[in-house]
Amino acid sequence: MSSMQLVCVACKALYSVEEIRYRCECGEILEVQRNDWEEIKKQVTKKVLKDRQGSYEFPYNSGVWRYHELILPVEKKYIVSKPEGNTNLYFVGTESEQGYKKIGEYVGVERLFLKHEGENPTGSFKDRGMTCGMTQAKVIGAKAVACASTGNTSASLASYASQAGIPGFVFIPDGKISMSKLSQTIAYGATTLQVKGDFDVAMKLVQEIAEKMGIYLLNSINPFRIEGQKSITYELLQQLDWEVPDWLVLPGGNLGNTSAAGKALLELKELGFIKKIPRIAVIQAHGANPFFQSYTNGFKDKISVKASTIASAINIGAPVSHTKAVRVIHESNGIVEEVADEELLNAKAIVDRVGIGCEPGSATTVAGIKKLIEKGIIKSNETVAGYLTAHVLKDPDTTNMYHQNMLEGIHPMMRNEIIQVDATLDSVQRIIEKYIK
Repeated sequence: MSSMQLVCVACKALYSVEEIRYRCECGEILEVQRNDWEEIKKQVTKKVLKDRQGSYEFPYNSGVWRYHELILPVEKKYIVSKPEGNTNLYFVGTESEQGYKKIGEYVGVERLFLKHEGENPTGSFKDRGMTCGMTQAKVIGAKAVACASTGNTSASLASYASQAGIPGFVFIPDGKISMSKLSQTIAYGATTLQVKGDFDVAMKLVQEIAEKMGIYLLNSINPFRIEGQKSITYELLQQLDWEVPDWLVLPGGNLGNTSAAGKALLELKELGFIKKIPRIAVIQAHGANPFFQSYTNGFKDKISVKASTIASAINIGAPVSHTKAVRVIHESNGIVEEVADEELLNAKAIVDRVGIGCEPGSATTVAGIKKLIEKGIIKSNETVAGYLTAHVLKDPDTTNMYHQNMLEGIHPMMRNEIIQVDATLDSVQRIIEKYIK
């Protein structure tokens, strides 16, 4: 992989990709840099990618490794894949002829597309980064892998570590974690350590233990995770036949997806696949909004908060990829917005109601689009694409509590109440007749 190197996002210092390193000597994080773009342009064309789409051949049957040369140019024997990716892009704008248009009506957008990463093998976008990170772990001969997680990363790491035959260690925060995500982690066989503290405490601890014991860290601080996550944007644009939307909207937690999306767009422009960059909007929950606060002060300060949101997947107060994400906002003329827990839960209920479904953190995308439309920032006739990052079954407790009106401070506008009924034909018939027109 001599065509690749690690570069500091701040001081631009260079390091070998064969070195196990996540931060520069200056303290900032690293990213993968390529110096073989002319060769890549010969290998990767729109026709090549179209021919690979729908392939049964390993590794091109993966929606990540279809872009092998752009993701990680290693021998196929190292690739750990399920396969992942190949997720649906749903047309949910008001122009849709299906029930999906209810989402477009809710937010007020004519041409709206939602890329559902909950359709990945372990139910979230994390699989895209994990297949790449775990592959790099095999390349360097890692003796073990580890991560800190609020749930989705831990489930993904556990699954891919098991497949790769590498011991996996997961550090989870005390509380604020979905039991369905935790059950995946346990079922896939990872050693799970529950830390007395929040995600940021767990993240600090796992970094320290990884360095001390030579364990390969697979949080989004790992630059190879970001390389895999680029494929969400690659695939989304390929599904749009390389027509660039006006806006790309996504949730903001640790900001890895923001970093990956920005990097993917610049690479596609370098390849000549696209001619413009869409505006990127990052949406955070009000209770976990450090990036939004930094944005509102012009990114003069890197702000951290004590995170507290019902959306556990983005309940992060000190995003690791802050510096990369700031660059993406600047490069795309993007913006950052926040939404309240009630806003994101009502948006989630709409996504769920049309039969697509998503976890709470994913719904910040839809709630954010609605808010930006109301502010006049996004126009109703603009083309908007957004990420849904995880599956509805990732947090069933929150869903059930929402519809039973058991969440303090939340007014469930889209409540689907469970109806108690006598076990008689007449009583059941009376209920059903209310819903049949």
